[in-house]
Amino acid sequence: MLRRRRNGGVRWAVGLEHVSRRFGDVVALDDVSFAVPEGGIIGVIGPSGAGKTTAIRLITGGLAPDSGVVRVLDEDPRRFRRRTRERIGYMPQLFVLYPDLTASENVEFMAALFGIPPWRRGDRVQKVLELVDLVEARNRRASALSGGMQRRLELACALVHQPSLLILDEPTAGIDPLLRTRIWQEFDRLRAAGVTIIVTTQYVGEAEYCDSVALISDGDLVAFAAPEDLRRQALGGEMLSVGTKAPIDVRALPPIEGVLLVRQHSATEVHFVTENAGIASPRINDAIESIGGNVEFSREHRPNFDEVFSSLVTQHLEARQQQAQAQDAGQRTEAAAA
Repeated sequence: MLRRRRNGGVRWAVGLEHVSRRFGDVVALDDVSFAVPEGGIIGVIGPSGAGKTTAIRLITGGLAPDSGVVRVLDEDPRRFRRRTRERIGYMPQLFVLYPDLTASENVEFMAALFGIPPWRRGDRVQKVLELVDLVEARNRRASALSGGMQRRLELACALVHQPSLLILDEPTAGIDPLLRTRIWQEFDRLRAAGVTIIVTTQYVGEAEYCDSVALISDGDLVAFAAPEDLRRQALGGEMLSVGTKAPIDVRALPPIEGVLLVRQHSATEVHFVTENAGIASPRINDAIESIGGNVEFSREHRPNFDEVFSSLVTQHLEARQQQAQAQDAGQRTEAAAA
């Protein structure tokens, strides 16, 4: 069982080990394992219906796994002590606040539930309402707020008691890009203060803000790594885009040390997948010049995360399909032998 390591080692805030969860015939999560270190931002990213919300409900104790182990702050989420629950801030995917209370009253009520004394509540309420840009709407009932404003109000309620673990299910859904940037800046500030943040999102570009990303598709954990490592996994290495003044025949290139793959992108542009772009770049230039080419530009190609995630999911599906075909072939062979 995963335990938080002490004495200078990594301290895990959350751990999932071989966790599976089904709803009837639907497999929401299938043998998922990953661990979240304290003081980091972990993004759980994937399309709608991928299993992200199921993972969050397991972490918060709203669901029990069919198999596997979930540990949060060294405890089983289904048996949290009150003190542990008070250290956690949770923003669910669906609107769950009190519709007849104003924005300010909702936040103040949550502050009172978490034991913030009356003389500190006003300041905390003001700060979180400023963060989510709801100061002018503080006296409006929650039911009268737009969908995006309700999401921001829920975020304010999750932040008001200054939790050490913040679990956010689609916190930036329906929020304009400028405010999303401000909210992620606040997440970065919280991380610097030692807060652990787990956030699900369909905005794959937000992976750039995370320390590590868990990519989930159809209940499978496709990848779990830092953003740059995900790029390397998707490409197979680091990619250099090299342009030439005139077309070249890449088939005439000699073997280049450190180059894993060569792709002709256009008549005058070639993509090289390398082990290390910085080391490979001068070798590539020399190889091109050796066949009479002239390099016009050489730059590292950094695919956006839409491309990265599409590539990783495609690779995962292909591998799963190949595995299924191999199993079917093995079963047929065994049946024929019998």
